Amino acid sequence: MTITLDSKVPAGDIAEKWDNHRFSIRLVNPANKRKYKVIVVGTGLAGASAAATLAELGYEVEAFTFHDTARRAHSIAAQGGINAAKNYPNDGDSIHRLFYDTVKGGDYRSREANVYRLAQVSNEIIDQATAQGVPFARDYGGLLDNRSFGGAQVSRTFYARGQTGQQLLLGAYQALARQVGLGTVKLHTRSEMLEVVMKDGRAAGIVTRDLTTGEVASHSAHAVVLATGGYSNVYYLSTNAMTCNVTAAWRAHRKGALFANPCYTQIHPTCIPASDEFQSKLTLMSESLRNDGRIWVSKTADDTRPATQIPEDERDYYLERIYPSFGNLAPRDVSSRAAMRMIEQEKGVGPLKNGVYLDFADSISRLGKDTIQERYGNLFEMYQRITDENPYQVPMRIYPAPHYTMGGLWVDYNLMTNIPGLYSIGEANFSDHGANRLGASALMQGLADGYFVLPYTIGDYLADFLNTTPVPTTDPVFVEAEQAVSDHTRKLLDTKGSRSVEWFHRELGKIMLEHCGMARSRPGLEKALSEIPALREEYDKDVRVLGEADDLNQALENAGRVSDFFELAELMCQDALDREESAGGHFRVEYQTEEGEAKRDDVNFSHVSAWEYQRGGPATKHAEPLEFEYVKLAQRSYK
Repeated sequence: MTITLDSKVPAGDIAEKWDNHRFSIRLVNPANKRKYKVIVVGTGLAGASAAATLAELGYEVEAFTFHDTARRAHSIAAQGGINAAKNYPNDGDSIHRLFYDTVKGGDYRSREANVYRLAQVSNEIIDQATAQGVPFARDYGGLLDNRSFGGAQVSRTFYARGQTGQQLLLGAYQALARQVGLGTVKLHTRSEMLEVVMKDGRAAGIVTRDLTTGEVASHSAHAVVLATGGYSNVYYLSTNAMTCNVTAAWRAHRKGALFANPCYTQIHPTCIPASDEFQSKLTLMSESLRNDGRIWVSKTADDTRPATQIPEDERDYYLERIYPSFGNLAPRDVSSRAAMRMIEQEKGVGPLKNGVYLDFADSISRLGKDTIQERYGNLFEMYQRITDENPYQVPMRIYPAPHYTMGGLWVDYNLMTNIPGLYSIGEANFSDHGANRLGASALMQGLADGYFVLPYTIGDYLADFLNTTPVPTTDPVFVEAEQAVSDHTRKLLDTKGSRSVEWFHRELGKIMLEHCGMARSRPGLEKALSEIPALREEYDKDVRVLGEADDLNQALENAGRVSDFFELAELMCQDALDREESAGGHFRVEYQTEEGEAKRDDVNFSHVSAWEYQRGGPATKHAEPLEFEYVKLAQRSYK
């Protein structure tokens, strides 16, 4: 198939693009909406809000989640807050400033039109969530409160203590549950999508496996929406829930959907340090803690004194020293690299010397323990349960860890992939964050896509199929897809090797963390591109998956997901090797400033790298040029 990258960004002034586009695209009238069926895969913030909104509009919707309830989506882990440009604190915020900060924060590697639209609809999200009863924090006068987040000099982050993602997901979930009760959404739980089905070059439906019974089944629709999150678990150790995976997006990629900017991964600076090599999950502490916590290390290398015994004049508050304008709220990529420099200088703290301090002593002294407890109490409790250290009495220990992924399926302005009828929303697409996501922007994008963008744009595609029925699941395309799923499952079970899926996943993660993690280099990436295929070949010959296909079998679930991680890992390294610059979370050591900051190459790499899957060979790159008309290209500085 010939691929043409058409972003479909409308003409005109950026402030008017979205309004003009909504007026110019085709509509489906209310009476006709019930004649269309849409599949939504994933029920996090993007998926739940999209499914609920589409059903409220009148479409027939089928929603799928591999959890036992939609409430378990990983969106609950986005603790700190959600950005919007309401300017309630009257400190200089605006739609344009939110747009500017997001483009700059993404190191000028995102599509301007998409980001401006995100800033525009951000205010509507807050109104929507408040109307749903989301318990945002309020100030003394009863108005919605705001706090600061990394990469901004204004307070624009709305929050619900340290559980904002969970509360927003409950709001979206209750909207979804209402539609399930009305019969407009059919919700499939414990159901994993394993294949996108295409007919005549268009998305026609999906094939799923019931994770309880093992049943493989087909589902057809006029359009398919993937809202399946990010892929940081390719690193094995990450802040993602252990079930997070790339399978849905990757199976779409194998069918022809372009995968954009896979090397753009985010290292979050505020993770509880790993305690040993065999740990299987990392825990994220919210970035909101950096509002009141001060980050420091000892000025002396290999200092073994407890934090409380290190005098003030022997402490290096390095973020405040290096980036005085933003201090402890420097963006995630900048803060993470600064922390790693401290650790590399043997100033790391904790038993493994792999962390830095996040200290609340000053804030507790200034504001009182009750205020800090009111703002962050659940986070402090979580930290104490995990580490057995009381952060009201001693500093927290934090370190940088894989977190969010800015890469994902390529989509146009309408959020449709290059496969007609296949949409991708939320973290599953690449569109809004460029090379680095600012804190509190993940929730914003997921809800913007689900509530306010996709419900408009999907009608323009569906309008062509009025009074047509979806492809029947008896069609050969579905039969063949089901057979492919069953064959892959049988292959995994029949290998009968000697090593577990987890062993291979951990080994893959070590390669990725070392060579395609926070820092990348040509020799390291070339080494990874030789080691990953060798490990994958060993996996195909020596993996051992116990159990059967027609039963609850978590080892089998993980085996399929790790198979996809192997292919993704190769593409991430290929993309990182091809992008000969440093931008945001992609830090090539060959391309840095004298101060050790990311150094972009705007002449050769001011584009989106969208990769086409090639069976049995390296992927093919397609480039979408990025133009910056409203935010002037500049070296990113937070000093």
